[in-house]
Amino acid sequence: MKVFRGLPNDRARAPCALTIGNFDGVHRGHQALLAQVRGAAAALGIEAAVMTFEPHPREYFALKSGDPSKAPARIANLRDKLKDLDNAGIDRVIVEHFNEHFASMSPRDFIERVLVDGLHVKWLMVGDDFRFGARRAGDIAMLVEAGREFGFEVHTLSAVMHGDVRISSSAVRAALAQGDFGATSELLGHPYAMSGHVIHGQKLGRTLGFPTLNLRVAHRPAVHGIFVVQVHGLEQQPLPAVASLGVRPTVEDAGRTLLEVHIFDYARQCYGELVRVEFLAKLRDEEKYVDLPTLTAAIDNDAAQARALFARRNGALTATDRI
Repeated sequence: MKVFRGLPNDRARAPCALTIGNFDGVHRGHQALLAQVRGAAAALGIEAAVMTFEPHPREYFALKSGDPSKAPARIANLRDKLKDLDNAGIDRVIVEHFNEHFASMSPRDFIERVLVDGLHVKWLMVGDDFRFGARRAGDIAMLVEAGREFGFEVHTLSAVMHGDVRISSSAVRAALAQGDFGATSELLGHPYAMSGHVIHGQKLGRTLGFPTLNLRVAHRPAVHGIFVVQVHGLEQQPLPAVASLGVRPTVEDAGRTLLEVHIFDYARQCYGELVRVEFLAKLRDEEKYVDLPTLTAAIDNDAAQARALFARRNGALTATDRI
């Protein structure tokens, strides 16, 4: 899969079947849309393409208004989003920098400069509530008319349902906020996980008897607290662990978000390694403790609960294997 930061240059442009959106989480609704794009691209003999945005437009406007709390929490970082789009069979992704210039572009300019000249769109699919251009003035009818003028097809995809729930990024965020990873997996079509490179931390966990792998989290995540997790990418099998995702209120007041993972009975140095942390269950919310001994006791209890969960899982697997 080819990834472009902004519109491809003249030599890299090629006719494509395109869809546009934030694709936060690349859930099953997104996957249904991407399958349609991939099928159209194959039928037309062109590339399947996605245009997405960084930052999220709502995040941009929230920061511009001076109220970051209005920004949606992120389900996935850009690396994980791109990996999911690659897994969905997309040939090229355009990551458009959402800034003042892009936000102020008129619907007509967006059609001509981005869709027609910049991306050579021949087939376009968007959600049935898609809006675009400055002040969201562009709509489906405008795209259909432009398609007749410039020679591209326009299609819409209705909401994809899971039972009586519309599959959406908002529904995934709600499930994550409740710590319901079963419902999250149903909406995503796969277990929830975050990936990143292991960075150096303050080494405090080591002094407390719980050394951790630290992953930087650049945006406000849709989930936070203390979790039972397993770590992929270090050994052939996933490694059982307990993790904290939050701002570490007992030991730091900078407000930065960090994912700290303590792998059970594992001592290898992992700095720089790319790992994927799969979330299995939420134990509790993050808390601020009066001192380090109290924090250590809480971590010890969290680790004991996590080990017990893995023991139950392994016991269930063993019983099944015996049948």
